[in-house]
Amino acid sequence: MSGFRSAHAAGEVGTEWYLLAGECLAQLGEGRASLAFLYVSEPLARMFGDIAAFLRQRTGIPHWVGALGPGVCATGAEYVGRSAIVVLACDLPEDSFRMLPAGTGPATIERAGLGPWLAAHAPPLGVIHADPTGNAPQDLVRSLAEATGAFLVGGLTTATPGPAHIADALASGGASGVLLGAEVRVATGLSQGCSPIGTVHTVTAMDGQVVGALDGRRAVEVFREDIGELLARDPARAAGYIHAALPVAGSDTGDYLVRNLVGIDEKQGWLSIAAPLATGDRVMFVRRDPAAALADFRRMLDDLRRRVDGTPKAGLYHSCIARGPNQFGPDAVELGMIREAFGDFSLVGFFGNGEISRDRLYTYTGVLTLFV
Repeated sequence: MSGFRSAHAAGEVGTEWYLLAGECLAQLGEGRASLAFLYVSEPLARMFGDIAAFLRQRTGIPHWVGALGPGVCATGAEYVGRSAIVVLACDLPEDSFRMLPAGTGPATIERAGLGPWLAAHAPPLGVIHADPTGNAPQDLVRSLAEATGAFLVGGLTTATPGPAHIADALASGGASGVLLGAEVRVATGLSQGCSPIGTVHTVTAMDGQVVGALDGRRAVEVFREDIGELLARDPARAAGYIHAALPVAGSDTGDYLVRNLVGIDEKQGWLSIAAPLATGDRVMFVRRDPAAALADFRRMLDDLRRRVDGTPKAGLYHSCIARGPNQFGPDAVELGMIREAFGDFSLVGFFGNGEISRDRLYTYTGVLTLFV
């Protein structure tokens, strides 16, 4: 399972796709591969199918999985706002993986004939790409995790019309991906992009879709206390900087799911949060903080280094489009930190509209998966 090789090519918007695909072919060179990951940036959305078909035909690699993203990344490089293609070719035993076609739930697993394979190769890892424009993508992710028994990683694709993910066949809507059996050894880590402020609160009153009270007090009053006087005087400044977070029950690492604040009514005293909530749920507030995000990224890398001996064989990185150059500047800071921690190895990934880890949908996070 040492046969991994990668390629990446980028140009300005308007660069012909076949020039970039040809560059990738040259970098991949000759060699056996049974599975390839393909990530393509948003400016090439209309050519996604042509790119996948061209690379499949020219390489002879039979199975392709991947997605369109607002941006893509590769070893030491980030491409956002540019035309770019990244590819990871993997020489894995044919029985060590199975493609997961577009769809959800037990019916998809049955139609694909995956039941016996899952029983023989559990617990698998699933690399999943899902459409962010569908209804309740969090429920979609949970359904796939339950149906397969897999630990899932991946992300939400671009929101442009047309096919946005591929698992041998192009797909729009739903989710697709690949299941890797337990014999394909991997290690995964999650890094948060927002840091907590204040304490954890309990929802004590709901009015339809809005939070009326936290800890028995008007929700807005609790919110203002937590974020501080300066931000409380200027709610517009807090928008996009302050978010709500839902602590993950039973987590021994203090894990939480960040969700956007979509409305604040000072007069009525309520908050609207982009998450299904009920009385008794727990909520806290977090802020987007580049310094804290990088500190947590180092923590994740340190944890993975304790679990991984030497340089990984390859890797996948699924990150939020609000991270990367949009949070840390133009110098591919996160990719540089990965290289610093593990050395040079084949790595590809994409910046998406949400990140998948285990059976949950995250935002503002980075999910690193290493083949070891």
